[in-house]
Amino acid sequence: MNTNNLLSPFTLPNGVELKNRIIMAPMTNWSSNPDGTVTEDEVKYYARRSSGVSMVITACTNVTANGKGFHGEFAGDRDEMIPSLRKIANAIKEQGAKAVLQIFHGGRLCPPELVPNNEIVSASNIPAEGSSNIPRALTESEVEEIIEAFGETTRRAIEAGYDGVEIHGANGYLVQQFFSPHSNRREDRFGGSLENRMTFPLALVDKVKSVVNQYADSSFIVGYRFSPEEKETPGITMADTLKLVDALADKGLTYLHVSLHHFFSTAKRGINDTSKKRIEYLLETINDRVPLIGVGKIQTAEDAQKALDTGVPLVALGRELIIDPDWVQKVAEGKENEIITKLNKDMQEQLVIPDPFWKVIMNTPGWFPIA
Repeated sequence: MNTNNLLSPFTLPNGVELKNRIIMAPMTNWSSNPDGTVTEDEVKYYARRSSGVSMVITACTNVTANGKGFHGEFAGDRDEMIPSLRKIANAIKEQGAKAVLQIFHGGRLCPPELVPNNEIVSASNIPAEGSSNIPRALTESEVEEIIEAFGETTRRAIEAGYDGVEIHGANGYLVQQFFSPHSNRREDRFGGSLENRMTFPLALVDKVKSVVNQYADSSFIVGYRFSPEEKETPGITMADTLKLVDALADKGLTYLHVSLHHFFSTAKRGINDTSKKRIEYLLETINDRVPLIGVGKIQTAEDAQKALDTGVPLVALGRELIIDPDWVQKVAEGKENEIITKLNKDMQEQLVIPDPFWKVIMNTPGWFPIA
């Protein structure tokens, strides 16, 4: 299989050229300091993975104090964090990749002990399935404050030297909680109909873009990540997501990024043909209006090429770049057969994986293929 076009450049809608089609996916690493500043080990971890790929999307950073979703998450909710944020931006850019900061709010999935007064918040007071933590419904003015906070963290990203931001609207966090009929039972303008449930995500895009227009130039990247379906009932269906994606594709974003466990997974609900792949539905709906990044269990160069063959212009690697940070270089040197797809338990130091992240990997059976 010819994998040369994995390494071909790609020009984003704003004119920024990516040197190849391989992106590092955003992944939580649990390795920041308790005060939200980044650690040196975390900076080295990013630097180790930034020389081959064209763009690195960081782990999520919280835009407000009550949006912190993970222990060891780095923060972007106040100006004091700009020097910390800059360290990761510099580490990525020095290796030749574009640096994109993923901005988010954890909503009802925040551990109570990480947020002020142990009070978790969401669109409504509906707990996540399997959780006993009941969130408080945000007031309308608080929703507006969070929209402003996404804008402020975008400004900090610009000041810290990032090439862009990605709005994290996936994986069940606050942005998705507003879009989901499971977590959003509101009766104001932010809830109710599908169109109303799209109000918050679309307002975030507008806010972030307005801040970029004010503080950056047209080369600044603005992406949006989404999950296509939820298993909960009621929950987001593929049909719901296609409506959202249709609206997002007209927003002048630099890219959309679908969060999938498996790139070639099929659609489950809300559509007629459940044998059709989600990627196919998304590409049809987007209709070349904005580039789509695909992700999900892409390990080998052949996997990545098959993904590109669907029409997706960019593919993201997550766990695979933890296992083999030299993935892109091996493809470039014609050594695809030397790509490592199972984590070597004795290679933590060579792989430059911080201790907290390594402990999570080692204590989560089945999360990583282990050699």
